[in-house]
Amino acid sequence: MSNPTAAMLVIGDEILTGRTRDANMYHLAGELTGRGIRLREVRVVPDEQDAIVAAVRALSKSVDHVFTSGGIGPTHDDITADAMAVAFGAAIDVRDDARAILEAHYKRTGLELNEARLRMARVPEGATLIDNPISAAPGFTIGNVHVLAGVPAIFQAMVASVLPTLTGGDALLSQMIDVNRGEGEIATPLKVLAAQFPDLSFGSYPYQRQGAFGTQLVVRGTDGGRIGAAMVELAKLAKPT
Repeated sequence: MSNPTAAMLVIGDEILTGRTRDANMYHLAGELTGRGIRLREVRVVPDEQDAIVAAVRALSKSVDHVFTSGGIGPTHDDITADAMAVAFGAAIDVRDDARAILEAHYKRTGLELNEARLRMARVPEGATLIDNPISAAPGFTIGNVHVLAGVPAIFQAMVASVLPTLTGGDALLSQMIDVNRGEGEIATPLKVLAAQFPDLSFGSYPYQRQGAFGTQLVVRGTDGGRIGAAMVELAKLAKPT
């Protein structure tokens, strides 16, 4: 059975303008890799409903799971929930279960559940809530799309809530080796080696250290034995001809 696939949709003008550096993709990629779910694509879109809807519809058809980050807060530009409702043709309103979570949270903290904060209880019809143990305001899953907050600590907590509910596959394993030769020297033998191991993926990443060029070679796959065999051959590339 092939491994499940995933995509990520990062939502927010602050990412596209360079105001905020996204950390969520790095975290999600690592978590999915350990779970045996292959992250195939990441897109970044602005806080515009049409852009969000188009991206969600395209990604949800191409992979098993879509993870979004951003745009589910209390302000006017937090439009992700509404965009999801449009994308899936669902009604949206304040949900009683989501409201109850917020009411309990703000009662504990002594803050008012005002109109702006109540916006975070607006959830598309048919969606399942995602637990948020940090700030209480829930995310939700609709179809195969998991809608999460953009704040990294909250995003990570929500990912931890979602992943146990998903069926994964074989964990993706990897090994690497540094070769003190430039990519131009090893490109041809590396291509030959990749053809000998079609079930594995090979990556080459050039570097320069203390004035000398080298290449870090990485082999990835789900079979540890095959990776080990490939590493034996990769080690030979470390020896200058």
